[in-house]
Amino acid sequence: MTEKAQFEYLWNKIKERARQLVNPISYSTFIENLVPEDVVNRKIVLKAETELTAKLISTSHAEKLREAISTADVGLSDFIIVVDGSEIYTLNETPDALEETPVVIDKRYTFDSFVVGTSNKFVYAAAKSVAEAPGENFNPLYIYGGTGLGKTHLMQAIANEIAEKKPSLKVIYTTSEKFLNEYVDSMYAKKGAGREADSRFRNRYRGVDVLLIDDIQFWAGKYGVQEAFFHTFNELFGQHKQIVISSDCPAKDLTTLEERLRTRFEGGLIADIQPPDVETKIAILKRKALEKRYVVPDDVLAFLVKNSDNNVRTLEGRLNTVIFASKLHEEPISLKLASTALAESINTEEQEEVTPENIIKATCSYFSITKQELLGKSKRQEIVRARQICTYLMCDMLTLPLVSVGKLMGGRDHSTVIYTRDKVVELMRVNDAIAKDVNDVRSIILKQ
Repeated sequence: MTEKAQFEYLWNKIKERARQLVNPISYSTFIENLVPEDVVNRKIVLKAETELTAKLISTSHAEKLREAISTADVGLSDFIIVVDGSEIYTLNETPDALEETPVVIDKRYTFDSFVVGTSNKFVYAAAKSVAEAPGENFNPLYIYGGTGLGKTHLMQAIANEIAEKKPSLKVIYTTSEKFLNEYVDSMYAKKGAGREADSRFRNRYRGVDVLLIDDIQFWAGKYGVQEAFFHTFNELFGQHKQIVISSDCPAKDLTTLEERLRTRFEGGLIADIQPPDVETKIAILKRKALEKRYVVPDDVLAFLVKNSDNNVRTLEGRLNTVIFASKLHEEPISLKLASTALAESINTEEQEEVTPENIIKATCSYFSITKQELLGKSKRQEIVRARQICTYLMCDMLTLPLVSVGKLMGGRDHSTVIYTRDKVVELMRVNDAIAKDVNDVRSIILKQ
């Protein structure tokens, strides 16, 4: 595929989404006739015919066009409008150097901190075996299961274990989104500081001893990155280097991935994480409570588990609500206190479904900021705090993949979402003001 054809392919995917988001007259007048010229720093460069058209797109239609770009799943984050001969609408952005910034691995994600039950003991044993002898036992290891069941915990536990026990090995843990973004950067960063990006991308991922990639299902339909990973996979596998992959479904169900990738996944060990049973849920909550230095009575733990879904993060959110209520009212944790604290969230059948827009709207209202400020890049302390709390509540109240949460929060990546979520959890434990803010915003959401 030529460079021009690549630009057109990306733009056609974006236009499909824009057609659904922009009213038909505006779409045909302003969006449809834009011409893709380049990609710089994951921004698509679009040429308009006149400065007037460029101005209207940059003002009246910018938000919808950015939404189309972020939801088209093409690895881009924004757009730049240019007009031939214009001094205002001209390309004045140069490619960034391709930075090899690793995804942050949470040191708390260890095998010791993973609660083992009947639903996950097989995958736990497989992960332990891989960590003890990378490239020797099961290669590749393919882990799959629903949201919030512990896939990321096990992936990072493998990385942490190898880093501690075999420090001479080079280990990369990354997300499918970051791998995709780096691949896109390497494709188009052919000028200036990024001119060697393509070879640096290949060398980065083919020169490791252990490669772990999380949430690979998000490559569905993205054949360029699948091609890149196919060659990376073959190179590592041929050298007996360990590959670990996670997904939300079995490899055979990834029908939008190329068959040659699926067959390679199926050639290793496939291990699934089943939803936890009641006993495992209680054990998980007991472990979480002890990490927060709280002792929660067994009857309260059983109450928190009752009628809950299988998402561990949702369970932890319930526990956090009860702990906050105990601190707020200066009462010991009891069944009565827990029942009162969770009254609103337990009676979900009487409430309308919580949506991402509900959470964003409630956060903006509580902190008196605009949606643009919340989802933007402002570093003002109050906006950063609002953004962190909104991200946490997205993770806590919705059963969305972390990659999807990142996109909803202004195109932030998977690792940023993990870091933010965990930071808010920690802040709630030690800072009553933060805990109050979180619960006040939650109350607004539930009352909408």
